[in-house]
Amino acid sequence: MTGSFKYGVSTYSYVNDYGSIMTLEDAFDHIADTGATGIEILGEGQVEGYPEPGKEWLDLWFALLDRYQLEPTNMCSWVDMRITLNRNLTVEEGAAELARDLHLAHRLGFKFLRPKFGVLSHDLIPEANWEAYVERNLDLAAKYDIVMCPEIHAPTPIKHQVVDGYIDFIERTGTKHFGLMVDTGIFQNKPLTHWGSHQINEEARKHMEFLNGIAVNPEEFLDIAKYVVFIQAKFHDIDENLEDLHIPWKPVISALKRAGYSGWLSSEYEGLRAPWRAIDQVRRQHVLLRKLEREYDEGTFA
Repeated sequence: MTGSFKYGVSTYSYVNDYGSIMTLEDAFDHIADTGATGIEILGEGQVEGYPEPGKEWLDLWFALLDRYQLEPTNMCSWVDMRITLNRNLTVEEGAAELARDLHLAHRLGFKFLRPKFGVLSHDLIPEANWEAYVERNLDLAAKYDIVMCPEIHAPTPIKHQVVDGYIDFIERTGTKHFGLMVDTGIFQNKPLTHWGSHQINEEARKHMEFLNGIAVNPEEFLDIAKYVVFIQAKFHDIDENLEDLHIPWKPVISALKRAGYSGWLSSEYEGLRAPWRAIDQVRRQHVLLRKLEREYDEGTFA
């Protein structure tokens, strides 16, 4: 039997769930209520005073971690190559942005940092300097024991030059502080009707074909499993019968288990934004995923 998954939630799941952005404590409360033990955040969006939060906010952060018994999992960050419109970032500037977020992630207790690099194409090929940014920060990441992990996100499939480039970097450097994050939206195999608060029309489908699902075969996860350090459990709609309308969780869970993955599954809800809906949807997902894991472990996985 493989190890058990660890369950967490991204606070991004709850954006606008009350009709306005809920407070940090609201998010902690709803995450803990699912039985999850991990919390994932968006650094720029949810750290007051980013990138230098004040003492009052830091005190609140650690008090909430203690009160709700949650573990900081992953902090999402950005390396914005076009922060100035007349030129791209230099290597030194990009590396400094990444170092800034490593420092903050360490202060807040996170062990994973998702840097999102600027991209050059619709299939999310990252800018050429990403390797230099990361390599200049490997020693700092090792000092803080943080793993930097860019995400494999639709419309990028597993069998793609983006993934190959990240794996080549890991092999070349031998680092233990850079890995892959898989966003389960790559396994979506049915078209969405809503993307967040947006109802999807035919024009959107034509220009953003990934909204129909890129349907990566979950078996392909086994080919990259040894490089995967974190999973964002993306989903959009789970009905009252605990059937996900877009993500085929049974083959996904089977592949993760057979690959020996025992890390975080961090819920990331990106479905229809309506009051209270995300709270209910995240609860449904946690019931569904735990049910499937239990059935797999008990040998009743049909």
